Amino acid sequence: MIMTCRQALSAGHVISASAMLMRQTDCHLNPKEKVDLNTLHLVDPELLPALANSAPLELTPETIVALRRERQDAAVKQVQTYRDGGLYIEEHSIDSPDHPPVRVCVITPVCTTPRRMGILHIHGGGHLFGSPEQSLSLTSVTALRHNCVVVSVDYRLSPETVFPGSLEDCYVVLNWMVRQADMLGIDPAHIGLMGDSAGAGLAASLALLARDRDGPKLAFQNLMFPMLDDRTVTETHPNPVTGEFAWTREYNRIGWTALLGEEPGSETISPYAAPARASNLAGLPPVWIGVGTLDLFLDENLDYAQRLIRAGVAVELHVWPGAFHGFHASDTAAVSRQARELRQRWLSRFNPCP
Repeated sequence: MIMTCRQALSAGHVISASAMLMRQTDCHLNPKEKVDLNTLHLVDPELLPALANSAPLELTPETIVALRRERQDAAVKQVQTYRDGGLYIEEHSIDSPDHPPVRVCVITPVCTTPRRMGILHIHGGGHLFGSPEQSLSLTSVTALRHNCVVVSVDYRLSPETVFPGSLEDCYVVLNWMVRQADMLGIDPAHIGLMGDSAGAGLAASLALLARDRDGPKLAFQNLMFPMLDDRTVTETHPNPVTGEFAWTREYNRIGWTALLGEEPGSETISPYAAPARASNLAGLPPVWIGVGTLDLFLDENLDYAQRLIRAGVAVELHVWPGAFHGFHASDTAAVSRQARELRQRWLSRFNPCP
């Protein structure tokens, strides 16, 4: 079923989430979690303009809703530009028993061949923001470069929807891709996951869930600075050089609390919410991880990569000096171009029809 783009959250959702989010945004870091950072001198000089052009976010119920609307409105206006660049971009609503409909955007090159690689793309945004339209700069390039099909999921955001809602949305879409492989023109043996930040964390969670439910067999995980571990919020001895820019410890607490519906760090948090908590990483598909040395997620990414390797999982890990969270989006920095290129080059290994 084809449906129109979601322009904003319904008023009912906004009202129901406001009280929870207000509690989150009013919270402060515990003294043991506070870190005085002064790391500007460590930033790659070519990335400094990106910092100069960014402003800190004030995350309140009102600003989050307004930012969602503003970003989505701007992104929707650009969709036709991507279509004019040689892509079909179609919306579908996926219905399944006992689960709300899930909207996806399917991005397909105009000139293509059957039984291609299929990628389930999961957007970033700290579990608070994002949409398929806002990720077209990545998904369009990926579809065109590999002549593949990218299915970008519009999972439910937090705090309106807490764990496991967004993860189950992604699982519904993964199963739909397998069932509809012929219609989509993809090879079900070559379906993998791709995500940035919170979306990369959801991708890691989805790989665990698919393995443990004996679900679809995944070919790969392509993860850019994944958000993996709620305990980064509450660690006693945090890294003294990570988290000053873009995605801070304060933002991280808000994002995790929104997803979990409770304060992060307790022993009861599910590994499907925070995949770094998983005790068994064996049997997962190959993983590509990229992260910068100034990214708040650096330590959790390094630890996860090491544990994957020890579990016998094929891992390619890249760490970029002087790079902060979201650095890959820069149009001018060499380190950003390199990160984007290495990410795409790795995907080529899994393409049945390059």
